[in-house]
Amino acid sequence: MALCGRLVRTAASCKQHCPKFFAPPQPSSRVFSTQNANAPLTSFKLNRKAFNTQNRAFSSCRSRKNQSQVAPNARAYLDSGAIAGARNLVDVKKVLVIGSGGLSIGQAGEFDYSGSQALKALKEAGVSSVLINPNIATIQTAHVLADEVYYLPVTPEYVTYVIERERPDGIFLSFGGQTALNLGVKMDEMGIFERYGVKVLGTSIQTLRTSEDRDLFAKALKEIDIPIAESIAVSTVDEALQAAETVGYPIIVRAAYALGGLGSGFANNPEELRDLSARSLTLSPQILVEKSLKGWKEAEYEVVRDASDNCITVCNMENFDPLGVHTGDSIVVSPSQTLSDEEYHMLRTAAIKIVRHLGVVGECNVQYALQPDGLDYRVIEINARLSRSSALASKATGYPLAYTAAKIGLGHTLPELPNAVTRTTTANFEPSLDYIVTKIPRWDLGKFQNVNRSIGSSMKSVGEVMAIGRTFEESFQKAIRQVDPKYLGFQGDKFDDLDEVLKNPTDRRWLAVGQAMLHENYSVDRVHELTKIDKWFLYKLQNIVDCTHELEDIGSLFGLKKELLVKAKKLGFSDKQIAKCVHSTEEEVRARRKSFGIKPFVKKIDTLAAEFPADTNYLYTTYNATTHDVTFNDHGVVVLGSGVYRIGSSVEFDWCAVNATLSLKQLGKKTVMINYNPETYSTDFDVADKLYFEELSYERVMDIYELECASGVVVSVGGQLPQNIALQLQEKGKAKVLGTDPRDIDKAEDRHKFSQILDSIGVDQPAWKELTSFDDAHAFAETVGYPVLVRPSYVLSGAAMTVIHSEDQLKDKLLAASNVSPDHPVVITKFISGAQEIDVDAVASGGTLLVHAVSEHIENAGVHSGDASLVLPPANLTTRTLERVKEIAQK
Repeated sequence: MALCGRLVRTAASCKQHCPKFFAPPQPSSRVFSTQNANAPLTSFKLNRKAFNTQNRAFSSCRSRKNQSQVAPNARAYLDSGAIAGARNLVDVKKVLVIGSGGLSIGQAGEFDYSGSQALKALKEAGVSSVLINPNIATIQTAHVLADEVYYLPVTPEYVTYVIERERPDGIFLSFGGQTALNLGVKMDEMGIFERYGVKVLGTSIQTLRTSEDRDLFAKALKEIDIPIAESIAVSTVDEALQAAETVGYPIIVRAAYALGGLGSGFANNPEELRDLSARSLTLSPQILVEKSLKGWKEAEYEVVRDASDNCITVCNMENFDPLGVHTGDSIVVSPSQTLSDEEYHMLRTAAIKIVRHLGVVGECNVQYALQPDGLDYRVIEINARLSRSSALASKATGYPLAYTAAKIGLGHTLPELPNAVTRTTTANFEPSLDYIVTKIPRWDLGKFQNVNRSIGSSMKSVGEVMAIGRTFEESFQKAIRQVDPKYLGFQGDKFDDLDEVLKNPTDRRWLAVGQAMLHENYSVDRVHELTKIDKWFLYKLQNIVDCTHELEDIGSLFGLKKELLVKAKKLGFSDKQIAKCVHSTEEEVRARRKSFGIKPFVKKIDTLAAEFPADTNYLYTTYNATTHDVTFNDHGVVVLGSGVYRIGSSVEFDWCAVNATLSLKQLGKKTVMINYNPETYSTDFDVADKLYFEELSYERVMDIYELECASGVVVSVGGQLPQNIALQLQEKGKAKVLGTDPRDIDKAEDRHKFSQILDSIGVDQPAWKELTSFDDAHAFAETVGYPVLVRPSYVLSGAAMTVIHSEDQLKDKLLAASNVSPDHPVVITKFISGAQEIDVDAVASGGTLLVHAVSEHIENAGVHSGDASLVLPPANLTTRTLERVKEIAQK
């Protein structure tokens, strides 16, 4: 496993002011100066080459007997006077924070997390904060962090209105994604900031403009001899065709000022380019025609720089997929696993050079294409703002990027800031990891008919997961299960043309790799030839394949020896996955595993790689360990988060989970959060007392529940995933589920039981029937007449729920419904056309309604409430209707 080296960098002025703190490091060794408890922090250097040999050799340290290494102390360092002029803060009393608005592909919950961090930093500094964000389903708009919240569109007109009214003296533009950045550039051109005396905090508008305007960006990088892909900026289709002749096919088109690669794509000939450039120019006034480097490796670095020119790289990440797939649609690992020491430092040096040249103040993301068999590289782009990669890097390393960027925007320098997570170092350090993180995106393309499933330079994923392990295999298999509980781990699926899917990536590419290696006996070389995925990753996947075949060859639970079970768990196999291989059940495998004494160990996310004490509540479980890093004396309440964002389950469930956790804290309860979504506020370091970046599966939740000796588990605030395992937790795991009894949850989720309850309490409903066969459904539809509504159980956002208007549609739709919910009944009901739809949201205790709210749909029934326009309070409902709605809710 590769380990990122760490180097404390300081401004040259610091060395001049206090040279004794910066003794030159010796080559090929780690040097620590001896220090006593009162001495200030001294610089140290870690030479990364030490990690490239199998056995790590450490230089001997001269130390006195019984004298231990003292942890760095940020406060002592600052008070020592080592940093001259560190407290030159920006003079602001009120700061406007621009939110990202409604969620969209490429711009989701990560900006709630980053904006919330900025608001937290302002509150700590005693600076008043004003937030503009119309997205009600966010933590930042919940009146907990911001002093004033405006639920207004993020447009120049409305932001100008708020500036006139609130008179802020500073503005943050880098915490609201592309929306805030584009708004800032436009308002600066209009002269609004100058007119009202509003300072842009952090990275300047000119730097933002340079990073976004493809032509200016190309010129800026040429000034410092940093290579970029040969490109020409154009603004018409004819200019694009001419540019392509100069650059040479194949080419990639990129749009300026666009989010998630919107409007970008690959073209192999003039016909493809004509279509692509015409589409792109409808989205952006300027496009860049550049030489395609498809098949090269893709890597990115997260860089932080302050106004005093202290600059560090916090995290480097490597894409599992070669260049050609947008990083938001790629599987990503951190730290990089296949870069040589020379490649790692070459790209790191270039990233720092770029960030310094452009004058970024705060956080910045630099993306590279790297030649797979040489030292040639190209800069693809930079984001001089917080991005989705920033959220991932922040959660992967335990380094609070958004919070630190906000502090830098207020004038703080990196050496004077204590690291908010570890609390034992300054923020002027580069994290060093003793674990590996894997990110896999989540797509919901299956919800749409006739959709193009290919993935490329324009982002299509709606969410992502982050898994932590001690080996790539463990981390990768965890991540697969986090994407969707229907996946057991690394597996395959049927494809009409397997080689085609391996060559041209789709959202199901990893399944194609699984099919090829697990079931079609493709060699590593053949898969590499088709996919261009680095062989290092493929050999790791081959380890999983070999272990799967080993388990299948045994074929029975009682033939399963302890050694093989330990090996499988170390490679990230779940109990259910092992059960399938040996023709057993999850419960039986779990019992056998526990009888052997095989249990996961809990480790801290140690960003100091065990060099200094790490005081953090970021936790994960692994079988590649021998001891726990924490004690289990809290007997806290476990709160299950929402997991990955997908259509129908998004930031609103994070809002629920965070509020539940904070409420439990106010009641004096210790809290344990389980979630694996790096885009969320709930996975921030200071929300729960303990945070497990872990799967929301029955196996993992029970492991944590038992280890923690928890006093209860909350399943009602994380959306569908926790609901789906609630009954299992109570019945099989004997866990204490707080709130609604899982048996009652089952009555609401199981369509058949729910319809029976409505009949028994006298609540009117359309005619209904549980489906047992197609003939029964056909007979029912003929009796009540079309249209009819098919309703599966235990599904989210109406998955496979559909209105059927004719016999022709019936068979296909019924098959889809039974596939999406195979373990639970499917109900068919008469669909009432032209009906009005009403929503009731209520809180109840012991079956008594405490408070409720009624919303009226503008569209007629048949449009899912998540896709409908709602009015609150209702405008057209009579008093009698409202009373009747309350009566039904009470029943």
